[in-house]
Amino acid sequence: MGINVVSIFSGGGGIDCGFKKAGYDICFSTDFWAPACDTLEKNKVGRLVKCADIREIQYEKELASIGLTLGEIDVLVGGPPCPAYSKSRFYRTDKKRALEDENSFTLYEYFRALEDIRPKIFFFENVFGFVYKPHRAAFDLLKERADALGYDISYKVINAANYGVPQIRERFICIGVKRGFGDKFVFPEETHYNPEKTDESALGKRPWTTCGEAIGDLDYDLPEDKDMQAGSKHKDLLKLVPPGDNYLYFTAERGYPKPIFKWRSRYWSFLLKLSPQKPSWTIQASFSNNMGPFHWKNRFLRIGEIKRIQTFDDDYEFCGDFRDQWRQIGNAVPPLLVLQIANAIKNQYFKEDVE
Repeated sequence: MGINVVSIFSGGGGIDCGFKKAGYDICFSTDFWAPACDTLEKNKVGRLVKCADIREIQYEKELASIGLTLGEIDVLVGGPPCPAYSKSRFYRTDKKRALEDENSFTLYEYFRALEDIRPKIFFFENVFGFVYKPHRAAFDLLKERADALGYDISYKVINAANYGVPQIRERFICIGVKRGFGDKFVFPEETHYNPEKTDESALGKRPWTTCGEAIGDLDYDLPEDKDMQAGSKHKDLLKLVPPGDNYLYFTAERGYPKPIFKWRSRYWSFLLKLSPQKPSWTIQASFSNNMGPFHWKNRFLRIGEIKRIQTFDDDYEFCGDFRDQWRQIGNAVPPLLVLQIANAIKNQYFKEDVE
């Protein structure tokens, strides 16, 4: 007997792929953006994909179209779009935060799905800024609605690098368990550690997975690498940045003889260059000419490389143009991280169903 999943705000399928790899049955996925829905369809991630505004989705009707009832769904998964809770929103005084943002309806739509479906387990993901004090109202809403609907929650800000993902990527993960179904969820033990900060907590773990390990075999020159110069008008400066560094290399505080930039005057990702000896920094959803991370060979990363950094399989195909594909990959939760959490959910609550 399978473990049935409904996925909302599915994007390019990071969460879906992780649960599918763990042996779950992705019954229904939905997103409002056509390229993402095309990706889910093309890779046959689940049984039914619906491309529509989340506010228009009627879960009972959609599930009935594939012969299922609401009561047969075991797990609800999803990550409501997160710009209002992101770190960058702190610098955008023209934009409202958290529940005051115009897109806050996505959070309420997650709870509508939870109330309609009443699964045994829910998986909720967002940027780590979700727990920041300015966003406390949204965080409190999550806790209050989960409690009112009868779920006990466990939550954690997780660095994907600590679970083997070749990327320093922090995300807020919350797992809700329906009261009476089981104890509160226990997150799986971390498998990797930062080799620059070794202590007793590193015992039995492996060092962080590096970019060299993840994409080193893709490090060959292609004609298209010369079409656009990474770094835009600062392309010559990018060539001087040591691997693993960024624009701060050119500041007085770092000892640059003729400083070009002021300390912390730009986004961290400005002229940011990967090191083959370290994991990548977070792959952003938007592609930029001067915001990294860039390859240590002073070029843009390729789609195949950011797929690896996000732990998608090489044969997983993204639809749309270059920027559409980049956005889907950058927005995704790394499938390798999701896989380990999905396995922990299965082992703690569904072991008998899969034996």
